[in-house]
Amino acid sequence: MNFIRMPIKKSAFKALRQSKKRVLRNQRIKKNIKMLYKNCLKVIKAGDKTKALGLFQKIQKALDKAARKGVFKENTAARKKSRLMAKLNKL
Repeated sequence: MNFIRMPIKKSAFKALRQSKKRVLRNQRIKKNIKMLYKNCLKVIKAGDKTKALGLFQKIQKALDKAARKGVFKENTAARKKSRLMAKLNKL
């Protein structure tokens, strides 16, 4: 039998509510970073260095903030920035 288990205690209900909020927030942040990353890669492919640097700064800020809030680990954010910077330096 497949059924959804609901929390019984008040604190468990609150934990579930908080968890759902965090999941939505994390998904929104990750989606935004992914969109910025893809846009930056397109600009790099096109060869526009000034526009790419502007986008990189936005991505860097978003990644640092996400790492601070716990959406990404610090090393993950650093790795993403490093790889993108390496592509930028090839321009």
